[in-house]
Amino acid sequence: MIVRTLQEAENSPRKIESDNWNSVRLSLKEDGMGFSFHITTIYAGTETPIWYQNHLETVYCISGEGEVETVDDGKIYPIRPGTVYILDKHDNHLLRAHKEMKLACVFNPPLHGKETHDENGVYPLEAESIS
Repeated sequence: MIVRTLQEAENSPRKIESDNWNSVRLSLKEDGMGFSFHITTIYAGTETPIWYQNHLETVYCISGEGEVETVDDGKIYPIRPGTVYILDKHDNHLLRAHKEMKLACVFNPPLHGKETHDENGVYPLEAESIS
């Protein structure tokens, strides 16, 4: 059994930060679960282009308010507590936070831990482990 707390992970290399967000990676590839699980904070007033070409993701909004726009068709979906969105087709999208959002995120395949978005909003398929 693996037991971690959010507070412990926030004060470790499991917390990855960018200008628009931070991601606390609670479960990673090295844990052998077949997915990774993160608590991500999207900062208020930001827009983040994301296109997970190598990963599928499910996102559940815990708190805050924002929207996700699918780039291919321009559809905009409001995001607020209790909303889940599922990127089942490697959807190219824009994530906007009107108020700071806390999100629970699951990735398949799992992340190694140090991934950040490249210039196209993509996480690489393989990255360096945190260990």
